[in-house]
Amino acid sequence: MRSIATAAASSPGWRVSAILELEFGDVLRLRKTHPCGGTDWQVVRLGADIGLRCLGCGRRILLARPILERRLKQIVGHQPLEAAADLSPDRFLRPE
Repeated sequence: MRSIATAAASSPGWRVSAILELEFGDVLRLRKTHPCGGTDWQVVRLGADIGLRCLGCGRRILLARPILERRLKQIVGHQPLEAAADLSPDRFLRPE
């Protein structure tokens, strides 16, 4: 099975763009600073939408992958994610 980039490269008139490869815990720097003054964001969700957490105030946002690719200034490094309790399904349940 050929990848999309290989198929696109072999077809005339197709434009090939590099696919941004991210991992959980990557630290990104975007072009504009967050209102809290923070400049770095950590990847907490991957998919069509990328989930980011501000390392300044902890605010979480979702950005579509093409929008993130335009706003990205640089990949700063990698930082391990916090405890898995933050991502557990129990935090979505209502208290009884």
